[in-house]
Amino acid sequence: MFHKFWPEQRTTRRKRHNDAVTNRDDGFLRWLEALEQRHLRNLNFSEVRRGVQALSSLYVSRRQRLDRNSALDGAGKRAAFAMFFGPLHFLLVRRIVRALGARVSSGITVLDIGCGTGVAGAAWALGASPAPNLLGIDRNSWALHECKWTYQQLGIEGKVKAADLNILHIPPHTAVIAAFTINELDRAVQARFRVDLLAAAQRNVPVLIIEPIARQLTSWWDEWARDWKAAGGREDEWRFAVELPERLALMDRAAGLDHRELTGRSLWLPGQL
Repeated sequence: MFHKFWPEQRTTRRKRHNDAVTNRDDGFLRWLEALEQRHLRNLNFSEVRRGVQALSSLYVSRRQRLDRNSALDGAGKRAAFAMFFGPLHFLLVRRIVRALGARVSSGITVLDIGCGTGVAGAAWALGASPAPNLLGIDRNSWALHECKWTYQQLGIEGKVKAADLNILHIPPHTAVIAAFTINELDRAVQARFRVDLLAAAQRNVPVLIIEPIARQLTSWWDEWARDWKAAGGREDEWRFAVELPERLALMDRAAGLDHRELTGRSLWLPGQL
């Protein structure tokens, strides 16, 4: 591992749970190491920790939709988004996909709406056999650059595209994942995506929506869930116990957070697989 920028840590270990990330997750652990090397070239541990705290405060305390560009307006925040929150979201999405048995038919491209650094689409693709191609869509140029790098590091066939989600329409024959994205859109755009995503599922392609559990961020959720279930889909709330890799756990504690449990809620329409 890339030890230089991390403070010394005691070797006390908690009991390992079934959901711990172990050395068998070689690809995931190599990706974590590459993230450290990439984002700690010009930053130290304390700078990233402050970025984690700033983003955590921003996401938890906000009372209106988030401007992704302002959330990523500094090197510390970008590093925190990529090398701390990105892996946490990857682990959560991977567990949700496994629990749902979410599959994608061969030859179908997965559209990752508001892809950020690409972790949600990557988690779904790596859980599928064969892995689908990915198309990451975002309006933030830094996020798209990171998304492309994520696909390369994890050995995923994927492309990225800059697009304004306010006017984005879903192409036909395209599966969709939108993780922690819909809550960032204004109400009019949310309403349009609600129609478009249901229409996509009715074209027999899978659609997966993942959002935080916090109700203040998802006041629109119940209405969407009713539509989803009426269309034959399902709504779930998830709580997964997890033992984080050493470096993530250290940053988690240093930032005053506690991610021994990963949480989220999902809407899933499997389409005709």
